[in-house]
Amino acid sequence: MPHEVRAVVALKRGAPVEVQTIVVPDPGPGEALVSVQACGVCHTDLHYREGAINDDFPFLLGHEAAGTVDAVGADVVDLSPGDYVILAWRAPCGACRSCLRGRPWYCFDSRNARRPMTLTDGTPLSPALGIGAFAERTLVAAGQAVKVDPAARPEAAGLIGCGVMAGYGAAVHTGRVGRGDTVAVIGCGGVGNAAIAGASLAGARRVIAVDIDDAKLDGATRFGATHTVNSRGTDPVEAVRELTGGFGVDVAIDAVGIPATYRQAFYMRDHAGVLVQVGVPDPEAVIDLPLIDLFSRGGALKSSWYGDCLPTRDFPILVDQYLTRRLDLGGFVSETISLDQVEEAFTRMHRGEVLRSVVVL
Repeated sequence: MPHEVRAVVALKRGAPVEVQTIVVPDPGPGEALVSVQACGVCHTDLHYREGAINDDFPFLLGHEAAGTVDAVGADVVDLSPGDYVILAWRAPCGACRSCLRGRPWYCFDSRNARRPMTLTDGTPLSPALGIGAFAERTLVAAGQAVKVDPAARPEAAGLIGCGVMAGYGAAVHTGRVGRGDTVAVIGCGGVGNAAIAGASLAGARRVIAVDIDDAKLDGATRFGATHTVNSRGTDPVEAVRELTGGFGVDVAIDAVGIPATYRQAFYMRDHAGVLVQVGVPDPEAVIDLPLIDLFSRGGALKSSWYGDCLPTRDFPILVDQYLTRRLDLGGFVSETISLDQVEEAFTRMHRGEVLRSVVVL
């Protein structure tokens, strides 16, 4: 039978979010009903509220979550009620041209639940990134619920579902940071600090954090930054070159996603170095670079989608690193809040006052 639960809904573009009662159906074939224990407040949720993703209002927000499985559809064999899971917004289909070529992290037909969650009047909701986890319960495709060690605290584990995985994967999977490499990360928010942590765990000998906020730079050292550069009054390209013997870094990661930081990352690379863009850009943003520089500097320019991750492989690895104190997931949690405080959390996030606010249910 359907379940009535409290949830955070964005009813129209730019309006404050509201906590409303929604209706969540029982799982159908290939689906799982999940009781949400914690969900991080991510910039993507704010983008949905502002209509910057699409206009499919009303949205059920929240997507960076951990919880327990309540029920599964009749044909689901790899999940059971009581399983502790992190929700992933990519669930490879196994049948598209990318999956069939052995690249499921680029799946072009990622799975989501088919049955709609609705307002009490029957209006269908659009779940953020196919999840909608600012809710006491949510309905997802079974492949989106990834089993992990239940010893991991949900307010920390849930962050793996988006921001931590995106940043960590940008360094480890997309940038392929290796032992002895030098790395620069521009932007020391949640995703940038996860990239710093990933580079450090991968064995980089020098990890340079770049930001315009000294407090954020101080925090970046907690995650593995060996050096910091405040780019507000310093040319970050020159500063990074000075820290790397005049050469530049092997991997430069842009966790901001604006033309200025992309250009900085491009020029702070060593010859044949890799640029990884993981910060999501404004759709109207453009970049202009001399073609001769693209040719003569060599290397690779890459975009990182969800850290090029495979959730069933990577989520348990990151949880194990957290439980063995190699990955400080708890350091990303600035505060824990209730569903009723999400709108205020958006304001603090927009001001850069927090790494992550986490809703705990």
